[in-house]
Amino acid sequence: MQQRAVGSTGLKVSRLGLGTMTWGRDTDEHEARDQLIAFAEKGGTLLDTAAGYGDGASEELIGTLLGDVVGRDEVVLATKAGITRRTGERVTNTSRGHLLTALDASLRRLKVDHVDLWQVHIWSDETPVEETLAALDHAVTSGRTSYVGISNYSGWQTAQAATWQRAVPGRTPLASTQVEYSLLARGVEHEVLPAAEALGLGVLPWSPLGRGVLTGKYRSGTPSDSRAASRHFAGFVNGYLDERGRSIVESVARAAEGLGWTPLEVALVWVRDRPGVTAPIVGARTAAQLDGALTTEDLTLPDEIIDALDDVSGD
Repeated sequence: MQQRAVGSTGLKVSRLGLGTMTWGRDTDEHEARDQLIAFAEKGGTLLDTAAGYGDGASEELIGTLLGDVVGRDEVVLATKAGITRRTGERVTNTSRGHLLTALDASLRRLKVDHVDLWQVHIWSDETPVEETLAALDHAVTSGRTSYVGISNYSGWQTAQAATWQRAVPGRTPLASTQVEYSLLARGVEHEVLPAAEALGLGVLPWSPLGRGVLTGKYRSGTPSDSRAASRHFAGFVNGYLDERGRSIVESVARAAEGLGWTPLEVALVWVRDRPGVTAPIVGARTAAQLDGALTTEDLTLPDEIIDALDDVSGD
């Protein structure tokens, strides 16, 4: 699998990342093991998780697989902090103390002494940005992580954080920003992507398949084993099952039919090759689902298909 630099840093990752949001909850140890084996065999290196995924269950499961399925030095291990759950409700906390405590807990669950990329999972107005960013600096200087990034920041938040890190002596420049980006979610093109390009941040799109909708699985209803049928993710998916979403999915399906590809391949290659993108983060419940994404390495969309998809999906 082709390797790409993360922004203007020396960090290299595979141009597809393996997402693990469902690991330890909807994806059991056996499926996770099979996914990681298949991903590594295809040359994949970027393994993405977060402290908030399954309240730490994803990190714990990864910790049991590293050194067994793949060596620690064979993956670029990325995690995030700032989102937790308390009595079923999502809680955000990006204070310096909370972030560093969360990072230490992540390292214990992952059974490693450092991660390669540590990201603030979300912006919070309750903590001054300079305090949040100070936690990133301390994580680097203390050896807990090699690179740092942000996630789910708006355009102005991205610019403020990245500029602060570049302008203040002794700070660690941000390596990346992780945001939702797909044919169904192109809002980041207005401000986030230009800010990332100007300030040297690599872009790691999450949900590049439009929360699964762009695979075409919902064209004739909601499969019983799909995320939209899950109590965890129904609300997460349903927002894209509208008229606009259906129109885009039908265009992707027509393009796939003409190319002899699957809709998944069309949607994934589209976002993978967008300007500024380093690596889409692909999550799958099963190894069989992941296999569809791992077939895209040698695929390139024709310009006329890209233009047609841009027209139907643009704001």
